[in-house]
Amino acid sequence: MKRNKTMIAAFALPATILFVAIFVYPVVRTVFMSFFSIQEITDSFGSWVFNGVGNYKALLGNALYRTSWINLLKIFFIGGAITLGVSLLLAAILKSGVKLKGFWQAVIYMPNIISAVAMATMWTQYVFNSTYGFLPNFFKAIGLEPLAKIQWLSPDMKFTALLVSYCFGTIGHYMLIWLSGMERISPDIYEASSIDGANKVQQFVYVTLPLLRGIFKTNLTMWAISCSGFFIWSKLFSPITADTSTIVPMIYMYEKLFGAANTDDVTRDAGSAAAIGVMLCIFVVVMFFLVNKAIKDDDIEL
Repeated sequence: MKRNKTMIAAFALPATILFVAIFVYPVVRTVFMSFFSIQEITDSFGSWVFNGVGNYKALLGNALYRTSWINLLKIFFIGGAITLGVSLLLAAILKSGVKLKGFWQAVIYMPNIISAVAMATMWTQYVFNSTYGFLPNFFKAIGLEPLAKIQWLSPDMKFTALLVSYCFGTIGHYMLIWLSGMERISPDIYEASSIDGANKVQQFVYVTLPLLRGIFKTNLTMWAISCSGFFIWSKLFSPITADTSTIVPMIYMYEKLFGAANTDDVTRDAGSAAAIGVMLCIFVVVMFFLVNKAIKDDDIEL
């Protein structure tokens, strides 16, 4: 028994050390840093100045930072409804026995294997561009001049353009997760409901959806994590300085950490950046807790 414990410890120790060094230590250090005034992330501990919750108060009192959270919540709720709703619909269509299922599945998922940088560049340069973009020229070709004149990359429309392009690029990922859940549902359940007189729509509402509660929780949690780390798309839609229509907390954290004029502070502020990171982590934990409280699937059996 003693030899077995020694062997287990010998095998587990390297992985434990790596886990603590790579994950636990950075998390603890970030939380600790959020209570100090720190200019550079590499500053020695001796130069840190304790200010309690001062970083949090300063951030919450900043209008641009509050706007970044409003944008994030819009992405979470509006973008989540679009992405999860459309991906669920596409999964249901593919599950219904459509021809060339594998082909359509690959086509819908394809945007997920393309770099986010390439995808965002494609949308800004070749879809929304007012001169040679696909969307303005398409509306012009079919005679919808008012729609053709929309400036998609203007401050008023940029958030909408950002949200549409981001949702387009993520739908395939969530579609596969929905589809995997649907594949687990026994055909006997559908057969029994059909014998009872249920049509396809009723089967979807009263059979498929209740049995996908666990998948719904997974997708919502993953969407919350994805939104909290929203960075590349926002940066590429506003590559020079983030404006109020596209800024999100991750962009604000980046500009606080490396300094930027539109965060009202051209100097670097690693302490405030750490506080933003902590708040983003809290956002994910709260969403995870609320999702698990709101959606229970303990009584569902396949």
